[in-house]
Amino acid sequence: MNNDIFPCIWFNQNGSEAAKFYTSVFKNSKITIDTSMVINIEIEGQKLMFLSVGPQFKPNQTLSLMLNCDSHEEVESCYQKLSENGKVMMELDSYPWSEKYAWVEDQYGISWQLYYKQEKTEQKFAPTMMFTGNNAGKCREAINFYTEIFPNSTIENIMEYPEGQGEAKGNIAHAQFVINDYKMKAMDSSHNHNAQFSEGTSMVVMTNNQEETDFYWNKLTEDGEESMCGWLKDKFGFSWQITPKRLIELTNNGNPETSKKAFDAMLKMKKIIIKDIEDAINS
Repeated sequence: MNNDIFPCIWFNQNGSEAAKFYTSVFKNSKITIDTSMVINIEIEGQKLMFLSVGPQFKPNQTLSLMLNCDSHEEVESCYQKLSENGKVMMELDSYPWSEKYAWVEDQYGISWQLYYKQEKTEQKFAPTMMFTGNNAGKCREAINFYTEIFPNSTIENIMEYPEGQGEAKGNIAHAQFVINDYKMKAMDSSHNHNAQFSEGTSMVVMTNNQEETDFYWNKLTEDGEESMCGWLKDKFGFSWQITPKRLIELTNNGNPETSKKAFDAMLKMKKIIIKDIEDAINS
């Protein structure tokens, strides 16, 4: 598992509250960073980031988190806690793909697919992309796109919808793929979910140097859209944050004056250029 790639969820200034809730729900979980804007939690060693900044965006079911539960009891416990004050999208039941499965949207708007699987996996949860609306039918294209960009990537399985399920031939019911040793899942859905990819959910890619930053930025913005502060949208409208590790060092260096200079310089950028931030600190 690669902890340099991880999901980020946008919250309306209640990220710390949510983090405390999730660490009460999931075993072997803890809060690792808790600031006014950025909160990180780990679930069995796997990173999940919250941005607690305002009402501009919110998560939706186009990116859900598929949780691999070790027992029927764990599925049932998570189902009860996550569905309280939330919404049940698929009832807890036995399905062809899992003898114990449910899909819920919790009180903070995060979608969770809960399932029991006997085989132990390295990742406790896998971000699951749903290609719907204008993106319906583009799942296979997207998987090929992502696995061609990232190293150590592979497509592990693709399952198409069977005939008679209201989906076009060739659409993907379930797929599992790996980008740089990080497992993700994806699916098509032609149903009307009234949701599209947005900044409410994004994937963070931590980079080791400017060369890596440039590479991912250039590849993922092809036919996509540059945003600000290291954010971009790819050609499917999905949001990524390309974040140099050096940026974290510069904006959290223990010196309030130079940290502010670094942060202010970053706010003016689209793609992060580390040398320009270092020059701003030294000016």
